[in-house]
Amino acid sequence: MEIEYRKADIGDAERLVEIYNASFYSDYIKYGECPAYGRTKEMMEQSIIDYPKFLIIYNGNAVGCISCRKLTKGTYEVGCLCVIPEFQGRGIGTAAMNFAKSYYSDWKKFTLITPIDKTENVRFYTEKCGFAIHSEEMDGKVRVVRFVLER
Repeated sequence: MEIEYRKADIGDAERLVEIYNASFYSDYIKYGECPAYGRTKEMMEQSIIDYPKFLIIYNGNAVGCISCRKLTKGTYEVGCLCVIPEFQGRGIGTAAMNFAKSYYSDWKKFTLITPIDKTENVRFYTEKCGFAIHSEEMDGKVRVVRFVLER
């Protein structure tokens, strides 16, 4: 398994829209809303500027994305970690989180949110990535859990 990471640029916007739509379609269907689903190319271009993104390239194909932004010194928020469904379950997401921990070498804390009823996400972040559940909150009509990973 060969995984590489490449910082996304504006030219990657259309591919990122495809990756996000494939990755978050089931959330959109389940919840009737999903902020990562249905973005336009222009929205993704702005998101690339506002939230640095890395394409996850698996055996030469862009199959996912990890995006983190600095909140404060040493604290980063994982805005998106997604892998298109047909490539999930291969360790790609775990490897991407490990990449983020090495790329943001000054990290002391990572945070992220995900829907609380997505048990596969809760299990992934707690068991595979070492996050702990910090709190629950509402995001629109969806109950989410906030995870924290501290060194």
